[in-house]
Amino acid sequence: MAHELPPPFNVTTFLAKVNGGKRILEAKEKQIIFSQGDAADAVFYIQEGKIKLTVLSAKGKEAVIAILERGAFFGESCLTGQMVRVATATALDVSTILRIGKPTMIRTLHDEPTFAERFMTYLLTRNLRIESDLVDQLFNSSEKRLARMLLLLAHFGKETKPEPIIPKISQETLAKMVGTTRSRISFFMNKFRKLGFIHDDNGLHVHGSLLNIVPHD
Repeated sequence: MAHELPPPFNVTTFLAKVNGGKRILEAKEKQIIFSQGDAADAVFYIQEGKIKLTVLSAKGKEAVIAILERGAFFGESCLTGQMVRVATATALDVSTILRIGKPTMIRTLHDEPTFAERFMTYLLTRNLRIESDLVDQLFNSSEKRLARMLLLLAHFGKETKPEPIIPKISQETLAKMVGTTRSRISFFMNKFRKLGFIHDDNGLHVHGSLLNIVPHD
């Protein structure tokens, strides 16, 4: 008799069963989840919505270091012994977030090897993305960096099906993510529209042809 395969591991379902040390946060658009300099005492998991991570320099210059979506963890640096937050996390839209206290997260990683493996895979994948972002900043023009960022936001190149529509995101935020001025972002966005790489219709539609702008290995 054929054996039934076990159901795929679902992180959201699993975390819902974790006892104690966690709670659900319902965040409004632009609500701050934690600020740079706050105590680092929990890990967060996005169940719905989007979160923006920003850092502020000593001179007051802000940079967007990540836009995180459903299924992403953030705040995990507390697990390495970091005592304070080095970034600010803000909800980009209405979001549902699971807050997991540091002791509970450590216990769960120790007691649940399947979850620990998934969490490690997530961290390694995110580290590769950070390395790619660094190479992008060092060697590519702001136009190519913008093209790559739009493709990433639309999920091109990921295992999941591309989502060509990017919800509301300001040119100011894009400028902080790319590392250039808002005027340059406006110039390149208009150029991409004229070339048919993007268009606006209840959100920003990104076409696969934008890949032609991005350098390939």
